[in-house]
Amino acid sequence: MSENFPAGPLCTRKSLTDQFHALGLTRGDTLLVHSSLSSLGWVNGGAEGVVLALLDVLGETGTLVVPTHSPDNSDPANWEQPPVPEEWKPIIRETMLPYDTRTTRSRMMGVIAETVRTWPGAFRSAHPQTSFAAIGPKAEFLMAEHAFDCAFGERSPLAKLEEVGARVLLLGVGFDRCTAFHLAEYRIPGGTMDNSFAVMIDRRREWLTVQDTAISGDRFDELGADFEMEQHVVRGKIGRADTRLFALADAVAFAQTWLLKNRPYVL
Repeated sequence: MSENFPAGPLCTRKSLTDQFHALGLTRGDTLLVHSSLSSLGWVNGGAEGVVLALLDVLGETGTLVVPTHSPDNSDPANWEQPPVPEEWKPIIRETMLPYDTRTTRSRMMGVIAETVRTWPGAFRSAHPQTSFAAIGPKAEFLMAEHAFDCAFGERSPLAKLEEVGARVLLLGVGFDRCTAFHLAEYRIPGGTMDNSFAVMIDRRREWLTVQDTAISGDRFDELGADFEMEQHVVRGKIGRADTRLFALADAVAFAQTWLLKNRPYVL
């Protein structure tokens, strides 16, 4: 009779710290992490163990950043997975909870990102749909002044991350999750879109519609494959997770050229 053991390898805070060091993470780094906990194997301590290992490597002078997006705070007219009945839509708009940096949960970002969001001393940016959260000495600066009409552009944490020389860690996820590529979309000709969400303004809940740059993750996997063939991308394993480490500024610059050449359509 066979035992139903959990899928390995066994990962500990110490083993993860050693592997992060071997990959090239260093003390003082500013690091944007996109992650999947389940890709690592069996982690003793779960998401908390991963966050502690990252903080061990970055040290007191490093800053850890994660996406804490909440895309469900949006117009139900655009919901497709799944759609909702037509008669529900006005009620949903009228009663949707407004974004709160303290309590609004991230959605589809993974448990590691959600753990960082709730970490003592973490800062979170103000965008109701595309917020980021950060821990460390640069966290407050990076998360400040995230404009409602600039999800991933010059008035978002991504531009500040580029400014401070941040690197990106794809931990068990692919380039289709690389938000840095969206910053490139803001720097090339393209369309605009109306974006709606519930927010608090002057202590009052409002349903706000803004105009923002139109973005799409279409073909980001192809973009990423070309990027890592032509640019310096460190590849390795953390646990059993395929992992990539690279400079955010390199990814943005490459994406600007690639998108103009390979995805020239206006969104």
